[in-house]
Amino acid sequence: MSAQPTSPTLRRILSGKLCAGCGACAAIAPDAVKMGVSVSGYLRPVQSAELSDAQESRIRQACPGVGLTLEPGDRPDHPLWGPYLSVHSGHATDPALRQNASSGGALSALLVHLLQSGAVDRVVQTGADPALPIANVTVLSERAEEVFQAAGSRYVPSAPLAEIEPLLASTERHAFVGKPCDVAALRALGKTDPRVATRFPYMLSFFCAGVPSLSGAREVLSTMGAPEAQVRQFRFRGNGWPGHAKAMLGDGTERRMSYADSWGGILSRHVQFRCKICPDGTGSFADIVCADAWEADAEGYPTFTDRPGISLVMARTPVGAEVMEQAVTGGRLSLQPFDIDGLESIQPGQTQKRRFTLARTSALRLLLRPVPRYRGFHLARNARRAGLRGLTRNFLGTLRRAIVGHL
Repeated sequence: MSAQPTSPTLRRILSGKLCAGCGACAAIAPDAVKMGVSVSGYLRPVQSAELSDAQESRIRQACPGVGLTLEPGDRPDHPLWGPYLSVHSGHATDPALRQNASSGGALSALLVHLLQSGAVDRVVQTGADPALPIANVTVLSERAEEVFQAAGSRYVPSAPLAEIEPLLASTERHAFVGKPCDVAALRALGKTDPRVATRFPYMLSFFCAGVPSLSGAREVLSTMGAPEAQVRQFRFRGNGWPGHAKAMLGDGTERRMSYADSWGGILSRHVQFRCKICPDGTGSFADIVCADAWEADAEGYPTFTDRPGISLVMARTPVGAEVMEQAVTGGRLSLQPFDIDGLESIQPGQTQKRRFTLARTSALRLLLRPVPRYRGFHLARNARRAGLRGLTRNFLGTLRRAIVGHL
């Protein structure tokens, strides 16, 4: 396998640290590109053969590192939160599913509804790797019990698109669950492959604060005193809201760490660079996107006191709105309307990232670094609301890190 890709697109993406790790390139050219774990602990494409002109073109069109184009059509288009049809908060009516999931279990409840209603044959989602419990694998769920087992956030790299060619060639219908960049890439693949719309009629996502490396998960294990070789099961969140990071060891003992310490203190410091210049942590290309509907304190910052989970459920397309309504009517979801303007206070990280994207990418452009092309995200409008001090800090910070090589 060649260490340096010969594909101009892949070479540009990797040299600019723009790879999201979604696996779209491996799906387009499965005989030439595989996803492998880099020395930094991220999933990256490894090219082993030449690409055809058609493959090169399709990768360039689908890769989220090249760019994202968001087309709201006739939907309401919020400058921060993107196109949407409705916003609700609530939870799964199944108390066990609600408890097991990372927030209120709404996303898992929607998946169970799609399976049991016969709308799809399988769900494509991410779960723990049996061989390395802190890592991820793509799983195919056909029963509610399998959705239950895969529920919960997984704060390490995943490439759910890398192995979808057999699914595209199948006769089954799938619901796809992935990070916002995964869904954006799958939508883009659908523009050149009509099988996508047939085999993946439902695409769901979640608010994403970025993808940490495996090194971050290993630091969590080390800090909680859990030797990696002895870990038999590992969860980043769940079993409560927000729940704890938990490692179950071979001798039956358990190590745990709070969400504030695991994500806030460790994992967030290991997020890959591409995520720090991403304007779409909110799943703008999905049919439905779910998130934590945190409660805010007196200063407007989200509180992480453990309690029964509440999910935010945003229907972005008519397909998503119909599925959500059916899940409520079928008794799987309990929802109430949510004022979209209230999101700013309970999702400060997403707010700041969207408002600072233009400053960060402008710093890279000044240095003639590769930068994704973003269209439809109201970056200038959001930057104007960020304030001069914040914009200057983010511009100069990105400039300094790029110059010293610490992106």
